[in-house]
Amino acid sequence: MIPLQLIPLPGLPEITPGTTLAPLLIEAARAAGTPLTGGDCLVVTQKVVSKAEGRLVRLDPADPDARRHLIEAESVRVLRRRGDLVISETGHGWVCANAGIDLSNVDEGWAALLPVDADRSARRIRDGVRAGAGVEVAVVISDTFGRPWRHGLVDVAIGVAGLAAVVDLRGTGDDRGRPLQVTEVAIADEVASAAELVMGKARGVPAAIARGLDPDWLREGSSASLRRPSGEDLFR
Repeated sequence: MIPLQLIPLPGLPEITPGTTLAPLLIEAARAAGTPLTGGDCLVVTQKVVSKAEGRLVRLDPADPDARRHLIEAESVRVLRRRGDLVISETGHGWVCANAGIDLSNVDEGWAALLPVDADRSARRIRDGVRAGAGVEVAVVISDTFGRPWRHGLVDVAIGVAGLAAVVDLRGTGDDRGRPLQVTEVAIADEVASAAELVMGKARGVPAAIARGLDPDWLREGSSASLRRPSGEDLFR
C-alpha cells in the first residue's frame, strides 16, 4: 500500500474574477517541489473557485436585512433560524448555514457565493491540468460545513471530478467475513477533510494534493451522490 501524502500548495496569488486556476495550481505544485503526477487528487477550496468564477457580490456586513435577503435569494427553502444563523437548502441541494455565503477571506464589503456548478468547476480544473501538465488528476472542490449533533466544522466536497464521491461497500465482507449491510464511504468528503489539515483556515493555503489514493477510487464521480434525497431524510 502506498502511504497517503497530503501536500499543501502555498504561494498562489490573489485570485480575481476571470483567473484560470489550473496553470496556477500546476506552478504551485512545481514550486513546492512536488509536480503533479497521474493519480494525484487536487483539493481546491470553494473560496478561490468562487473568486475565479466571479461569484462575488457586494454586501454590507452591518446590514442584517441585506444579508437576510441574500441568503433567501440563494436558498430554495429555509429550514431553521436561530438569531443570525439560518440553515437553508441551496439550489444545489446542499443543506448548510447561510446558504454557503461566506464573508471570510474576501475584501470588506463583499461576500462569496457558492459556485453555480462545482462539479463543472472541478472538471474545468482537471481538464486544464491535463492540457497544461499532461497528467490525469482528480479534483475535489471543498467547503466548510457544520454537522448536526456535533460541535466543530469540517471540510466536505461540493464538487468532484475524476474521483468516486461515494464508494459502496455493501455486500463486501468485513474483517470477520460478515457482509456489510449499509456501509457507503463518502471518499470525497474524507479527502476534503484530510486536505484541510494541511491547508488550515487562516494560513492562506487554498489548495493541496492528496497523493496515494486507492487507484480504484479514481473514476468518474459527482457530488450529487453525496446528497441525501429529501425523501430519505428523517429530519427535513
